Amino acid sequence: MEHTKIFHEETVEGKGKTLLVEGPVPPERLKELSLHPQLDAFRRPEEQHEALVEIAELPEGRIVAAVEGETVVGYVTFHYPDEYERWSEGKMDDLVELGAIEVANDYRGMGLSKKLLEVSFLGGQLDNTIVFTTEYYWHWDLESTGLSVWDYRKMMENLMKNVDMVWFATDDPEICSHPANCLMVRVGKKVPQESVEAFDRLRFRQRFMY
Repeated sequence: MEHTKIFHEETVEGKGKTLLVEGPVPPERLKELSLHPQLDAFRRPEEQHEALVEIAELPEGRIVAAVEGETVVGYVTFHYPDEYERWSEGKMDDLVELGAIEVANDYRGMGLSKKLLEVSFLGGQLDNTIVFTTEYYWHWDLESTGLSVWDYRKMMENLMKNVDMVWFATDDPEICSHPANCLMVRVGKKVPQESVEAFDRLRFRQRFMY
């Protein structure tokens, strides 16, 4: 399967700042940039920077970034699911995970998360792909936002709906371990029916045991 990467660049202004939201960012470009020190939700910024470059180098990998000057202040990642997750068991080349979306605290409230996602899907470049994301409440920044678990979940659902990602049911144990966790999915309009059925089998591994 061919993974189409169509570069887009848009300007975002707010809080007296002018940013570029660009991507998919080539690894060569990412290497020239640095990560804002507040981008530490998953690992130290220096280590996360290396991880983003590695993702950008993958055939299916893509990074869309919000950049001020030479500093990444927000990003979203797309890549194949981890080999240890159930979502990789179908070995589907048209199933891609929206792995992470992060914006530095000082740049929140500018609509960057929404813009990052919108740029990611521009030009129909993911229309031949099923894109999914697993939302776990223990990854959410409840402390900084002051939101409850349920308000944060609603915020994430509304964010994902901007790019037509919707809630899908599953029997995945990690997602089912807390009612706020959820699976959000966008089935591209060019995805064949056999891929939709294969993804359904991944979503409900235990369906024939009931």
